Amino acid sequence: MPYVALEDGFLRSFGSGDRFPPLSLIVDKQGVYYDSTQPSALEHLLESNTALVTKATAAAMTKLQALQLSKYNHAPALAQEALRPNDRQRVLVIDQTAGDLSVALGGATAQTFAAMLAAALDENPEATIYVKTHPEVSSGRKRGYLTHVQADARIAVLREVINPQDLIAHMDKVYVVTSGMGFEALLAGKPVSCFGLPWYAGWGTTDDRQANASVLTRRTRKRSVDELFAAAYLHYTHYLDPVTHERGDIFDVMDWLARQREISQRFAERMICVGFRRWKAFNLRPMLSLFPDKVHFVPDAAAAARLKPQGQDCLVFWGAAPPEGLRSLAEQCHVRLLRMEDGFVRSVGLGSDLIAPQSFVLDASGIYFDASGPSDLEHLLNTRYFDALDLERARKVRAFIVEHGITKYNQEPREPVDWPNKGRQVVLVPGQVEDDASIRFGSPEVQTNLDLLRAARSSHPDAFIVFKPHPDVQSGNRKGRLALSEILCFADHVETRSSVTSCIAACDTVHTMTSLTGFDALLREKKVVVHGLPFYAGWGLTEDRLQPQRRLRSLTLDELVAGALLHYPLYWDPDLKGYTSCEAVLHRILEQRNALEAKGRMAKLRSGFLRRQLRKARVLLISLLHKQ
Repeated sequence: MPYVALEDGFLRSFGSGDRFPPLSLIVDKQGVYYDSTQPSALEHLLESNTALVTKATAAAMTKLQALQLSKYNHAPALAQEALRPNDRQRVLVIDQTAGDLSVALGGATAQTFAAMLAAALDENPEATIYVKTHPEVSSGRKRGYLTHVQADARIAVLREVINPQDLIAHMDKVYVVTSGMGFEALLAGKPVSCFGLPWYAGWGTTDDRQANASVLTRRTRKRSVDELFAAAYLHYTHYLDPVTHERGDIFDVMDWLARQREISQRFAERMICVGFRRWKAFNLRPMLSLFPDKVHFVPDAAAAARLKPQGQDCLVFWGAAPPEGLRSLAEQCHVRLLRMEDGFVRSVGLGSDLIAPQSFVLDASGIYFDASGPSDLEHLLNTRYFDALDLERARKVRAFIVEHGITKYNQEPREPVDWPNKGRQVVLVPGQVEDDASIRFGSPEVQTNLDLLRAARSSHPDAFIVFKPHPDVQSGNRKGRLALSEILCFADHVETRSSVTSCIAACDTVHTMTSLTGFDALLREKKVVVHGLPFYAGWGLTEDRLQPQRRLRSLTLDELVAGALLHYPLYWDPDLKGYTSCEAVLHRILEQRNALEAKGRMAKLRSGFLRRQLRKARVLLISLLHKQ
């Protein structure tokens, strides 16, 4: 029968396989790269006459080195105090886990590791020998071949988790048995001595200590490091595009891994979350850090104080107003205070139905809907220079959103509307949740749906006015429901079925307090009249009935999109368990919505009070059973 070996690729994921799915995969129909006892597809490729180096090779190698990426990428940089200051030379000896299949299939035993360490000491009499244990040995899950080695005048033992590329950069020479770090050392231009038979040995780039091994009789060609890299990383390995979840390339994966590292370093220590409801904590826990042990949920500021926040720790709360005592605790401990909220493209389904978000914001200076003070978004829109790449991404994102009718919640039917306006101008008035923080903090004059309708009718006495209730209000989850008789004093039609995007397409003007519908309308280049101070007002794109004082420049629509959708929120991929891009979440939402519609389940998502309560009860039960 046909035989196919599957194995993780050389750029696998941010963290270990027990928590993070692979982003690259090897599919080998001849053997597998670490088994030197038989040929593999990689060995066959290297032994062939194929021209391996392509235009992408140099760019991929340069980017890999610049980003210091490895198979796993959660490890911090090497702490300088781990190095001895008076070293004349540094030699790295790499241990591996006992029982690692690549050791046995690479022609090595426990004695090979002992011989490697002895050779490193003997051949480098003036060097400090740094023995690096495997991360799984350091964690206690496994044992290594050199676990017994102790530090002395010649030997330093590195047991902590360290970024491999950063560690190699500080070394003069590297000794390995079959570890993949040996090839990473070759990429860094370091001399590498191989005591086993890894895939990169025998091609003329390594000092091979098993010169008589039979495998070397199969490896007759001389290959450069560039050719080895191109064969293994570009031709032999399959990659996932984290944006589309389809076949991708190495650059897609490198971008993803760089994003995970950048965000994990931005929020490097504990995320101490105060006053979150259990269901919200359950939904948000994975998103707050790629290191689960760094996320803590506590009921109040006193409980947070008992955790002794310090340094890079963050105190996190939901909404605009911090729980009592939290601000003073942040000031006392000199830690960041972060406000958390949903992003602008959130999910398929309502947050009030306890559906987990796929985007959120963490704001250190305020929050986007609170116009009474500054926010990180306002600062970004006031000061950031948006380059050509930003603007091109923003243009494509806007086009994708408009083409596919994507909004914040994405659960309403999108068929065209047919209102009997008889040629009159159509004004859309989107309803809002009247006790919503965006109205309390951002609309000081017009604060109710009835007042908004009254203002719209006053501005457009002859227009055909359509009122669209907010989905949270229509579902019964939130406050703001109006009697039909009240609405029809000012509106000509109440739209309860079609999506807000269908309504925007059919209108000429939108009147709003602070609704995100105003932003949706701007994306579709409609006229927007704003009675409050939402994040998108005051930049020269809307007709503003109030004048924000801190918004100091005019923006193009694509600059607003770049700031509000590309750079301000964080996006989350629950399948890949990592931080992703706006473009990726747009693809996921489209896929999820299409799948629900194809199965006839979209109507069940938005209708049926009992059905929705049962779904919410299930989430609540899971969150109650889940350890905080």
